Amino acid sequence: MNKVKEFIQYLFSPRKRSCTVSFLLTVVLYLVMSVLIANGSVSSLIKGLLIPLCSYIVAALALNLTVGILGDLSLGQAGFMSVGAFTGAVVSAVLQQHLDSNLLILIISILAGTVMAALFGVLVGVPVLKLEGDYLAIVTLAFGQIVKTLISNFYVGIDSTGLKMSFIEDRTHLEAGGKMIINGPSGLSGNTRMSTFAVGFVLILITLVVIYHLLESRYGRAILATRDNKVVALTVGINTSKYKLITFVISAALTGAAGVLYAMNFSSITPAKFDFNLSIFILIYVVLGGLGNMTGTIVSTIVLMLLPELLRELNDYRMIIYALILIAIMLITNNRSLRSLYERLFLRKEKRNVESTDL
Repeated sequence: MNKVKEFIQYLFSPRKRSCTVSFLLTVVLYLVMSVLIANGSVSSLIKGLLIPLCSYIVAALALNLTVGILGDLSLGQAGFMSVGAFTGAVVSAVLQQHLDSNLLILIISILAGTVMAALFGVLVGVPVLKLEGDYLAIVTLAFGQIVKTLISNFYVGIDSTGLKMSFIEDRTHLEAGGKMIINGPSGLSGNTRMSTFAVGFVLILITLVVIYHLLESRYGRAILATRDNKVVALTVGINTSKYKLITFVISAALTGAAGVLYAMNFSSITPAKFDFNLSIFILIYVVLGGLGNMTGTIVSTIVLMLLPELLRELNDYRMIIYALILIAIMLITNNRSLRSLYERLFLRKEKRNVESTDL
C-alpha cells in the first residue's frame, strides 16, 4: 500500500504532474467519448469532428514544442501537414493493391508521412533556423504557401504499370481502370477513408510520449537552455543549432503524422485546405492553451474547435461570439490579479504537501 501511495505521489510530484495530467486527461476524454458514442448520445456532427480534432491536437502539441519549448515562432504547420497528408494518400493507394488490412495500410501511411515531413523539416530547418523572431515566422509561412502551390500543380496516378507522376500539366496517361490520386488543384479524389478515433487517440498518446521523453532527456535540458539564454548555452558547449534543428524536425514529423490522419478521414481534399489560415489557427490553439503547456494545448484545441459548431444555431452571430470568447480568454489568462490568485491557492497547497511529505 505504501508503494502505491509513493507511486501516486511520484506521478503528481511537481516534476511529473504536467505529464500525468496530460495523459489522464487524454485517456479520460477518450473513454467518455467512447461510452457516449456506444450509447448513441453523440450527434453525427460531433462524431465527424473527432478525427480532425485528434489531428489538430497532435499538430498543436507539435507546434508547442517549437514555439513553447524551443521559443521559436514557426508558421509552417500547414505545410508539414500537407506534406504528410498527400504522402500518406499516395502510399495508401499503392498499398491497397497489395494489402487487405486498412489498419496496417493506415499505420504504414502515417509512418511514411512522418518520415517525409521530417525530411522536409531538415531541408527547411538547416537554412531557416539561422533566423529568429519575425523573420523565422515569415519564412516558415512562405514555406507553407510554396508547398501548397507545388501540390496544386502535382499530378499522381496509378494503374497496372505502377505510379505515374507529372508536374504543371496532367501527362500521366493512365490505362483503363487506372486511378488518379492527386489531381492538381482538385487534390485527392476517391480517397479510401481509413482513419479512426482510436488511431487518433493513440497518435495523441505517442505525441505526448515523444514530447515528454524529449523534455526529460539531456536533449530537453539543452533545448531549454538554448531557449532561456542562447549565449550562455554556447559558452558551456551546447550546440544550439543542433538542438534547434532536432526540435524543429521532431515537430515537423509529428505534424506530418497529423496530416496523414486528417487526410485519410476524407474521400477528397484539396491543397487549399492547408493554407496559412490553418497555421494561424493552430498557433491560436497553442497560445491560448499556454506556451509550453501541453495540457492547456489539448483543452484549448478541443474548446476552440467545438465552440463554432456548438454556436452554429446562432447563425450570423456565432463568429462574433467566438471572437469575443477568444478575446476574453486572452485577457483572463494574461491578468496578473487572476494569476496571483492562482499562485496563492495552488502553489501554497503544493508547498504544504511537500513539507508534509518531508516530515
